Amino acid sequence: MRKASVTRQTRETSIAVTVNLDGTGVTSIQTGVGFLDHMLDQLGRHGLIDMTIETKGDLHIDAHHTVEDTGLALGQAIKEALGDKAGINRYGHAMVPMDECLSRVALDLSNRPFLVWNVRFSVERLGEQMETELFREFFQAFSQSAGITYHAENLYGVNNHHIIESIFKATARALHMAVTVDQQAQGKLPSTKGAL
Repeated sequence: MRKASVTRQTRETSIAVTVNLDGTGVTSIQTGVGFLDHMLDQLGRHGLIDMTIETKGDLHIDAHHTVEDTGLALGQAIKEALGDKAGINRYGHAMVPMDECLSRVALDLSNRPFLVWNVRFSVERLGEQMETELFREFFQAFSQSAGITYHAENLYGVNNHHIIESIFKATARALHMAVTVDQQAQGKLPSTKGAL
């Protein structure tokens, strides 16, 4: 099984992450930021990635370091769990509706990190500690440390909870598609360069 464990220790956060890319979506998430926990649970469950995340951050200041560093550690764990990437699909995409909202995510496990974020919110905060601007920071950190070219777009929607939840669910489905091993590929690396 493709598993990895990562710890990240700084003066601002202490994080332990374990992922199993060949799991069934069992999660245990404790970041101290309730709304982020809810979104990460969606990521694991709908991506069929077993995931344990324990973050202790300087929440007495704000949630920024906690959110960003959790993204960094999770991205690193996924990158390590992928190993040499032999035989994976590499690319993934998903469109996810949630009531009045529709969002789209496309990604490439290219080892060329890049973020395109076309998501807007009409409120500054979801839950008590989660500023909506921090979602971009999370995905910037996640894509950077995982080596993912990541495009996210909310096509339309009104409810801000629905908008971000549909982004996380679309990310989960796209990531599941990308990390899945294609038996037809016969273990070949999905790149004409011979390296990812």
